[in-house]
Amino acid sequence: MQIFFNVININMADWKERLGVVYSTNPDFKYDNGESEPTETLPADKQSLRVWRDTHGRAGKVATIVRGFVGSDDDLAALGKRLKQKIGVGGSVKDGEIIIQGEHRDRVTQLLVSEGYTRTKKV
Repeated sequence: MQIFFNVININMADWKERLGVVYSTNPDFKYDNGESEPTETLPADKQSLRVWRDTHGRAGKVATIVRGFVGSDDDLAALGKRLKQKIGVGGSVKDGEIIIQGEHRDRVTQLLVSEGYTRTKKV
């Protein structure tokens, strides 16, 4: 019986992520820390976006939220920046959502459809 030991090169940055992995008997072992490759951004006409009105966790203030974007964080941030500039309000991009301050569902939906996001719905 042959047992292969792969030496894991542990540097100071990732040793906590590898807790519990000491060795492997598989010679082709590759450690997977759960990070996925960046997703490719779908074309605008294939995106299925939803525009929500939300007040939770905002002290009763209204926010318009755009959900359902499939693509890279940079493309999502660029779309959020364009929407905020065209409407003239503040907001942010967090956790795969575009958050726009205020009740702007109608305007956001119109802007998204005009930019080619034809599968956009107001919820």
